[in-house]
Amino acid sequence: MLTPTENELLCRVEGDASMGQLMRRHWLPACMIEEVAEPDGNPIRVRLLGENLVVFRDTEGRIGVLDEFCPHRRASLVYGRNEEAGLRCLYHGWKMDVDGNVIDMPSEPPESCMASKVKHKSYPTREANGLVWVYMGPTEEMPEFEWPAFANGTNPKISIVKVHVACNWAQVLEGAIDSAHSSSLHSSDIRPARGAGAGMTSSYMTRPSTDKSPRIQVQATDYGMSYVAIRRPIINANSHDYLRITNYIAPFTVQIPPNSQYSLIQYVIPLDDVNTFLYFIAWSDDSTGGAGIEQETWRKFCGAQVGIDLDSNYRRVRLYSNNYLQDRNAMKLGDFTGIRGIPNQDIAMWETMGPIADRTHDRLGASDIAIVQFRRIMVDAVLAFQNGQPAIGTAGRQTPLAMIRSCEGVVPKTVDWRTLASARQENDTASTDQAIPA
Repeated sequence: MLTPTENELLCRVEGDASMGQLMRRHWLPACMIEEVAEPDGNPIRVRLLGENLVVFRDTEGRIGVLDEFCPHRRASLVYGRNEEAGLRCLYHGWKMDVDGNVIDMPSEPPESCMASKVKHKSYPTREANGLVWVYMGPTEEMPEFEWPAFANGTNPKISIVKVHVACNWAQVLEGAIDSAHSSSLHSSDIRPARGAGAGMTSSYMTRPSTDKSPRIQVQATDYGMSYVAIRRPIINANSHDYLRITNYIAPFTVQIPPNSQYSLIQYVIPLDDVNTFLYFIAWSDDSTGGAGIEQETWRKFCGAQVGIDLDSNYRRVRLYSNNYLQDRNAMKLGDFTGIRGIPNQDIAMWETMGPIADRTHDRLGASDIAIVQFRRIMVDAVLAFQNGQPAIGTAGRQTPLAMIRSCEGVVPKTVDWRTLASARQENDTASTDQAIPA
C-alpha cells in the first residue's frame, strides 16, 4: 500500500508536479509519424503532462511542436493554415515556424519590428521507429536522443496501436507489468498450448502453460527493473520452468515478453493527471527473427482500428458509460470477459479503478511483487528528484536502450533467469552508439 502523499507523488504530472517535471527530462512520444506524415498537412492537437500543444510538419518536412495557443491573443493554432514553412493563426495571420520564430505578422506595421521581439514556445523533436518524440524539459538538461528500445536492427517491421485511456498513467503502467492477470483476464486471447514458448495464430496467442499463479522474482537494473514470472510448463514440468521476463524502463516504458512472430513494447504517456495515451507496439527485425505483423492486422487483433473501434482522436467506442460493449452472451458461450481485444480488456480494469486509483486500500499478494517494486522505484525516484538528483534514467544508466530486451521460454530449472536477461542484452546486434540527428 502507498500513503496518500506517496500516491499523489506517483500520480500527479501537471504543472509543477514533481513526477511531471521528472518526465519532462525524457524524450516522450508525442504522436505517431503517420498522424503528421504530409508536409503542409493538417496540424494535430496533442496534450502532454497537462500542456496543450500543436504538432505539424512544415513545407520542408520538419516537425514542429508548439504551444497550441497563438502568442498574440491565444487562439488555437490547431485550426491554422500550415503553409510556406510555418503555421499561420487564422485570427490575425501571425505565422510561426517549427522553432517558434514569428516569421510573419501582417496585423502589425513593418516598422514596429514586433516580430523580432516575440518568441513562441516550441520544443525539440526527433522522428524514430514510427513515432514523433519531443523533449519538454530545460534546454540545458536535454539528453542526447537514443534509438528507442525496440526495432533497431535491420529490416524492421513496426505496428502501433494508439489508444486513449481515461485514467492516471500509473495504473496503466502497473497493468503493463502485471504478469499474473494475463492468465485470467486475457485467457480467451492467450490460450495454453504445448510447445517451448509463446506462439501466435490468426486469432489468438498461445502460451506453453496452464499455470495461473506465477512466482514473481525481481532484479533492480540501471534502467529500472527486470522481473520474471515463473510458471509450470505443460511439457517436462518436473524438470523445466516456463519463464516470462519483463523489463520496466523507467519512467514510462515496458518491454513485454515476445511471441514467435513479434516482440512487444508499451509506452505509457500521461496526457494529464487523469488521461493517458497507451502505445502498444508489435515489432520485429533481423535481430529477433520474427515475421512481424501488419499494421491493420495488429490493430484489428487488439480491437483498436480507427473508424471502427476508435474515433479519429483515438478515443474508444467501448466506454465505462456503455459497459465497454461487454457481450454477456459471448461469456455464456465461453469467452472469459465478453470484451474484444486485449487492450480493451485491460482498459476496462484500469478505468474502473477510478481516475486516480486509491492505493491505500490495496491488498497486495505474492503475485504483486513487481507492482510493489515499481511503486518503490518511482516514489524514491521522485523524492530524489525533489532533492536535486537527476531524473531517473537520465544519469548513471550504462545499458543503452537499444540493447534492452525481454524474453520468454521453457528452460531447465537449473537455469538462472537473470543470466537469460543479461545474455539477451549482451548478444543483441542492434547499434547502440548512434544518436538520431537533429
